[in-house]
Amino acid sequence: RISTLIRDPYAIYARYILDLKPLDPLRQVPEDRDRGILIHKILEDFVRSRPATETTEQARRRLMAIAAAVLEQGTPFPSARVLWRARLDRAADHLLRNDAKYDGKPVLIEQVGAIEVGRTGFTLYGTPDRIDLLPDGRLHLVDYKTGTPPTKAQQEAFDKQLLLAAAMAERGGFADLGPTEVARISYLGLGSGDKAVETEIDHQMLAEQWARFVQLVQAYADPATGYTARRAVFETRFSLPYDHLSRFGEWQMSDRAKPFPVGGDDAG
Repeated sequence: RISTLIRDPYAIYARYILDLKPLDPLRQVPEDRDRGILIHKILEDFVRSRPATETTEQARRRLMAIAAAVLEQGTPFPSARVLWRARLDRAADHLLRNDAKYDGKPVLIEQVGAIEVGRTGFTLYGTPDRIDLLPDGRLHLVDYKTGTPPTKAQQEAFDKQLLLAAAMAERGGFADLGPTEVARISYLGLGSGDKAVETEIDHQMLAEQWARFVQLVQAYADPATGYTARRAVFETRFSLPYDHLSRFGEWQMSDRAKPFPVGGDDAG
């Protein structure tokens, strides 16, 4: 949720402070979110059950068999099953190539880590799709993306999830591992284009990212910091779940945000 807090703070306010959830559509249709959940389930099952002596060809067949079973159970839309399976089939060779690239051993799969952020009273939780232990004893954190992986510049400014997960790992945020040095993080794209964005960990950069994150948490702990709507959205042409609540349309992106106190004795 860190990316949302940076790009659209009002969405965090609406969802987690006001506890407002967007309603499901009256008529269900296949959505990208559903595809993402199912693809992650397929890859989780694939990694957990992989034999040590499996060849690439055998791995590919097993991956697609798992995909067929998960999609059959996970979505009631036959056309979506066919389309999503075909997309994964196109990405399978790219996935397996990167899977074997660093000779890492998966040690944590979809496991939640947690770490307290200084004296802020805030706890950061992170769930990398996969953490591999490399032969040299360091870690490789992997996140699968059914959409476009974030660029390195986007990771440093907005999409900080894996960078912060790496900082958590080095600080002992994953209890089963203890404090462990991180060698790299990777976003592996499973959409069109066979994209993978790998970042070798620069420990000075990691320390700077952590310091900025602590500053961000401290800023929002101050009641004077407002939760601005659409602060730095990636695509302005798309609607966001809480646009109606923030009355977007009655104001423009170029308008200066106007703070209003809410809650407490001083609220108007």
